[in-house]
Amino acid sequence: MAGTTQPSAIDDILAEHAGLEQQLADPALHNDASAARKAGKRFAELAPIMATYTKLKSAQDDLDAARELAADDSSFAAEVPDLEAQVLELDKTLTDLLAPRDPHDGDDVVLEVKSGEGGEESALFASDLARMYVRYAERHGWRVEILDATVSDLGGYKDATLSIKSKGDVRDGVWERLKFEGGVHRVQRVPVTESQGRVHTSAAGVLIYPEPEEVEEVQIDETDLRIDVYRSSGKGGQGVNTTDSAVRITHLPTGIVVTCQNERSQLQNKARAMQVLAARLQAAAEEAADAEASAGRQSQVRTVDRSERIRTYNFPENRITDHRIGFKSHNLDAVLDGELDALLDALGKSDREARLAAE
Repeated sequence: MAGTTQPSAIDDILAEHAGLEQQLADPALHNDASAARKAGKRFAELAPIMATYTKLKSAQDDLDAARELAADDSSFAAEVPDLEAQVLELDKTLTDLLAPRDPHDGDDVVLEVKSGEGGEESALFASDLARMYVRYAERHGWRVEILDATVSDLGGYKDATLSIKSKGDVRDGVWERLKFEGGVHRVQRVPVTESQGRVHTSAAGVLIYPEPEEVEEVQIDETDLRIDVYRSSGKGGQGVNTTDSAVRITHLPTGIVVTCQNERSQLQNKARAMQVLAARLQAAAEEAADAEASAGRQSQVRTVDRSERIRTYNFPENRITDHRIGFKSHNLDAVLDGELDALLDALGKSDREARLAAE
């Protein structure tokens, strides 16, 4: 087969796909819901590779046939260049799909937004970022829960924790799309609190973690936890639970604190907070154990400081700039309304190229 695709890589995928197909056809597998879910998830992850491989084989067969016919009848020669281009494009796509992948690409995420320097303006910007991610998730049919939020006097977010879950299409995993969002986001605009019309610069931070499917996948010793309950709070007295149902879990060895007040019962809030804690502990453990993972997440927030930013949102010029890849566009209003695909595509392309270069 023409092109640069490594035969051994695709052979391994073909064998794995065939094996998974047999497993999923076995009724016994479905007696174990967790095993069936993992097999189904991996099978779906391989689907775009298999589809591209099938198209490539068909295009290669067509090209071989066109070349044979052209040797006897020159009228067929015109088809050869188009088929050659098609084969090269499909081969490039397949090579890209076979590049080393982040094992969490199909995972759901926990995303935290925190205000930083800039007081109320930073909190308002943090709420703008949270809304941006909610709108982006809605565009993709994902489910969003606001697990916890601390609201500022002007209605911004001092901090907010969101759970974002996919609709089940692992080819468009939430982590795969949003994993580059961790870091300091800087905004340049005239704050609502500014009476002189001067442009100010402030910042908010985003932390993002892949969420494990099961809490049991991460070992958590109950004796390492301090669990506090308190009364849920809300805006304007609406939707406020009048019982002590909100839960705050402190992981004593690491100092990680997770709160959840979105659910109606203390038991539900505790279970949800444990999921968030598991996600944060998993991310911390991977960073500590895997140097590559640590390097890959070095853009996550360390201090929400204006100078340590991954992206700038310039309102006067309607411009967004991602400083890691030099991406710029003048559609800031659309981006803040959830139109993030062009930016995330560019970040994903840069990441894949880096992974291929590292092979």
